[in-house]
Amino acid sequence: MTATPFVPPLFDKLVIIGPGLIGSSILRRAMMDRDIAREIVASDIDPKVCARVRELGIADQVEPDATQAVRDADCVILCVPVGVIGEVAAQVVPAMKPGAILSEVGSTKVSVINAVLPALASRPDIAFVPAHPMAGTEYSGPDAGFPSLFENRWCLLLPLQDTPADAVARICAMWEAMGARLRTMTPEHHDRVCAIVSHLPHLLAFTICGTADDLADETRSEVLDFAASGFRDFTRIAASDPTMWRDIFLNNREALLEMLERFMTDAQVMADAIRRGDDTIIVDRIARGRAIRRTLIENHQA
Repeated sequence: MTATPFVPPLFDKLVIIGPGLIGSSILRRAMMDRDIAREIVASDIDPKVCARVRELGIADQVEPDATQAVRDADCVILCVPVGVIGEVAAQVVPAMKPGAILSEVGSTKVSVINAVLPALASRPDIAFVPAHPMAGTEYSGPDAGFPSLFENRWCLLLPLQDTPADAVARICAMWEAMGARLRTMTPEHHDRVCAIVSHLPHLLAFTICGTADDLADETRSEVLDFAASGFRDFTRIAASDPTMWRDIFLNNREALLEMLERFMTDAQVMADAIRRGDDTIIVDRIARGRAIRRTLIENHQA
């Protein structure tokens, strides 16, 4: 998908609610590129977060009251945990001006869309464009963001059937200005894809680190002292924000459980191969993993 050309700026007023890793990265990029928005506003329920955004200078204005922040906004992007997106939408949608665009960056889509739609039922004049930038780190908060976070990363767009084409085109143009590559898909397909490429790896990382933590004291200390690169990679993923990932797991439970069941079946096949000394299966699984890694590198996603 390629964005439609627009006369800059794309938005007169852009509001980011929840300036964490993703939100503060959007803010930083938009502050660098004024073709994105003339006025950039950040909002958060936490006074400490608002204060830090002011200190960092990554927004033109910081407004703790979200309903005040969104007034006269052309575009509002919800960058809060998926478990509260519906609640925040219900708060801000009544205060948005006619013709404004509402978007969000949640890692689950069926649950998020279902949570947001009730707030939009009485506001057909608000365009809703769900999106998911497939980028991130294990860090969180306004200090974690950086303007190049979305460079050459995929941003998945999930426009609804009745979403105005102009609104979709503007959100596409914004993400292209952030450096992202665009792809559209259905919410259901999105949740299954993300379950295997993102949600399941995080679940496994949290579980492996929990298993290591539960080992006998002497063995546990050796794990921490002699951790090899493989275990260190898992700990990096496991350092991610607990609240965010709790919400993701619970809001994408069906797709995640499906992928977890498939993984457990495949893990049992590998265990049986090791037990039998079946090197054909073992080598095949390793070779397939290497091939996937090479593909990621070729696609500039690693």
